[in-house]
Amino acid sequence: MPVPLLDLRAQNTPLEAEFRSAFDRVLASGAYVLGPEVEALEKEVCAFTGARHALALTSGTDAILLALMALRIGPGDEVIVPPFTFFATAGCVARVGATPVFADIDPATYCLDLAAAERAITPRTKAIMPVNLYGQCARLEEFRALCDRRGLALVEDSAQSLGALRNSKASGTIGHFGTFSFYPTKNLGALGDGGMIVGNDDALMHKARLLRVHGMEKVYYHQMVGANFRMAGITAALLRVKLPHLPEWNRRRDLAARRYLAGLSKVPGVAMSDGDRSGAKLILPAVDAGNTHIWHQFTIRVPGTGRRDALKAFLGQRGIGCGVYYPLTLDRQECFAGIVPSGSSFPVAWAVSEECLSLPVGAELTDAQIGEVIAALSEFVLS
Repeated sequence: MPVPLLDLRAQNTPLEAEFRSAFDRVLASGAYVLGPEVEALEKEVCAFTGARHALALTSGTDAILLALMALRIGPGDEVIVPPFTFFATAGCVARVGATPVFADIDPATYCLDLAAAERAITPRTKAIMPVNLYGQCARLEEFRALCDRRGLALVEDSAQSLGALRNSKASGTIGHFGTFSFYPTKNLGALGDGGMIVGNDDALMHKARLLRVHGMEKVYYHQMVGANFRMAGITAALLRVKLPHLPEWNRRRDLAARRYLAGLSKVPGVAMSDGDRSGAKLILPAVDAGNTHIWHQFTIRVPGTGRRDALKAFLGQRGIGCGVYYPLTLDRQECFAGIVPSGSSFPVAWAVSEECLSLPVGAELTDAQIGEVIAALSEFVLS
């Protein structure tokens, strides 16, 4: 049977009547940019995460950009980031004129490695930006302690982890800023682009609020140079329809992940990413102690030259969707060729990028579909 990597129609169609009602509400209100729907969404995200402040924005990329602008990071500054993540993490650092400095990732979670990040600190370092990758947090309390000790800002790229917890604290709330994405494929996806920044520092969030609207508090009087990062009212209204469903969607993703782990861990040649991986034909993702994972992606590793692509083709022939996130580390991207010091080495990130494959894990998956994926993977491993 077909198993799509993600079926947005299956998630959104049952909510059609609520979406239409929300649209009619916005249409009648005349508040099409910011306005009461945006303010309500911000309050609801604060309640959901426990953050003191939230600002609804145009995209997850703009959330990162706004955080860096509010921290006054710019030319001559460095920000430590992982090389294994979506482009926006490092791209936004470059856009404000600063330099992204890459540090390798943890081999179990694929999040930024704390020791590697500490080694990368220089007198020019102004911030560290761990990515809460695939739906689980980096070791944020340790990163916060490191940043506090060294006088650095901590920005959480939480684009993939709304609802994840680190030692009972919500993703996005441990750093000076947390940034979220509402791109349609996220666990909480808009019907278009959208993002959000959260934080607990009153002064920093006030500055971010001004920067969201061209640096002005009083209309046409600009205290600083900002930009247009304002969320549309309709985007907020539609997200408000979906937000109450997020805990249940995340719970069902967790059930799907647990079924994968239970079924595949019994197959000879399958290992866990936090265990002995020697000789493994397939490596399953692990959840770090203290984390509540929301499984934005269920990402396996397929060691051996060409075997990841062979498995991708194998699954495709059986109608099973899968994706590679991410095939080329950021230090190897053409646009960053001039900033990566000669001799730099990120062996874990390089290996993961050549071996990673994400499987269907959406809340809409049926038990039969999960069984289909497990059977196909087992056949591949045992062949």
